Amino acid sequence: MNDELPIPWDLIPDLPVLSVGEFSAAELVWEGLLREPPPIIENSKDGTLLALVPGGKFKAGGTGSDEGGGVFEVEVGAYYLGLHPVTNWQYERFVKETGHRVPDNKIWQEAGKIWHPVTDVSWEDAGAYCKWAGLRLPGELEWEKGARWVDGRKYPWGDEWDEKKCRNDKNKGNEKTSSVWGYAEGQSPWGLYQMSGNVWEWCEDWYDEKAYDRYKRGDLTPPKSGTYRVDRVVRGGSWDLGNPDGFLGSCRLYFTPDDRFDGDGFRCAGDVGVGFSPSAG
Repeated sequence: MNDELPIPWDLIPDLPVLSVGEFSAAELVWEGLLREPPPIIENSKDGTLLALVPGGKFKAGGTGSDEGGGVFEVEVGAYYLGLHPVTNWQYERFVKETGHRVPDNKIWQEAGKIWHPVTDVSWEDAGAYCKWAGLRLPGELEWEKGARWVDGRKYPWGDEWDEKKCRNDKNKGNEKTSSVWGYAEGQSPWGLYQMSGNVWEWCEDWYDEKAYDRYKRGDLTPPKSGTYRVDRVVRGGSWDLGNPDGFLGSCRLYFTPDDRFDGDGFRCAGDVGVGFSPSAG
């Protein structure tokens, strides 16, 4: 793989961009003329593109036994969330620079897979990558707001299941993962790709089956341990899943932190105003 890979700006979602005159918000922030955070930023360490998710209320949860017993309103602060899962190309840069162990598969360095999400990485691997990049894993509620907008939609694109809008077992053919820029019609309104499908995504949180009951009551304290003591949350569904329920924005699943499966990956999150360089296409 090349050390430098051009960002495909023609594939970047057309997000609302705050602007003044002829200058974008990113350019104005860069020049110190505007204090609002730009809607898309590029992390200079690893090239991750992140979209701003503004602070405020959104509708979370669902009818599942671990989903709070119904949709409820909850408020989270502003943050940035990766436009797509971390790719094989990005992960190779991390491995080369740090000597971290490689993914548990033989395809991650194939030329045709550079834009595919890295898989077969554990929660610990994902956390190590984020620390190296100066980013972090998203909290579970942050991930869910990224997927469901503010209106509590069932899927990133709306309330009706459509297998053509995400990578799943019904449309993968003889392949597994797809490019992280695939299925653009399945973006969430924030412009985030593949919040459903392609790979399950690690979140920072322990899996606690009662966490959403507390969140519904207004206690947003993250779990200090898991229901089964060792499990971390994964969200979003993957290429090997066919049941539409697994792709719901409310669906909660868990793996042990050292699990490395060919259906798991991760995307990065970041705090507003810390360590980023504005980027414009």
